[in-house]
Amino acid sequence: MALGTATVAYELRFDAGRICLDLLATTHPEERLDSTEVLGAWIVGSGLVPEGTDLTHMDPSWLVDFRELRGRVGQLVRGTPGQAPGHGPGHGPGHGPGHGPGQARGQAAGHAYDLALAHVNAAARAAPPAPRAVPAEDGLLVRELDGPPDCAALLGAVARDAVELLTDPVARAGIRECEGDNCPIVYLDTSRGRRRRWCSSEVCGNRERVARHRRRAALSRS
Repeated sequence: MALGTATVAYELRFDAGRICLDLLATTHPEERLDSTEVLGAWIVGSGLVPEGTDLTHMDPSWLVDFRELRGRVGQLVRGTPGQAPGHGPGHGPGHGPGHGPGQARGQAAGHAYDLALAHVNAAARAAPPAPRAVPAEDGLLVRELDGPPDCAALLGAVARDAVELLTDPVARAGIRECEGDNCPIVYLDTSRGRRRRWCSSEVCGNRERVARHRRRAALSRS
């Protein structure tokens, strides 16, 4: 599938450690899913479908659905389940149930989290695309899909990945947000000792090293 001119292949990143987190990365530094061509490139690059899969039936509604799921997954990854009424930060002396700005904010956040969870769970009910093994020209078996995938099946695969990530205590403990300046990318830290600080050592890590070097140079001149 040809790529659109607005986003080229190398601008799509697949280094967050999970497919659902790779989808979150498509918002930075600007909206990447700006055409069906680019969404098709992301679907292939993420491994949701084998290279060469027919995606010509894709239409603009796919962009809306993938962006919606992306936003919901982001709420779950970055948020926590809401607090029950009477236990929020606004609860205390002089604050009955349902009173206090802190509690109101907590209830609103909890409601948004619950809606996001329901959306992801609903998407995860769809069966992912069915694979099959077929002989390649060299006789080795390669993966194909049993037919052109529909949007719900692909969304289901991403949603299931999010469910597995969020319900695995070990994996969830490895979720990190990049420490780079103005970088919101979330990734799964599988490094030894879980000491990874940046989404990419070559991108944000290198920027931090350059900034640190400049600060040291400025101090030495002063």
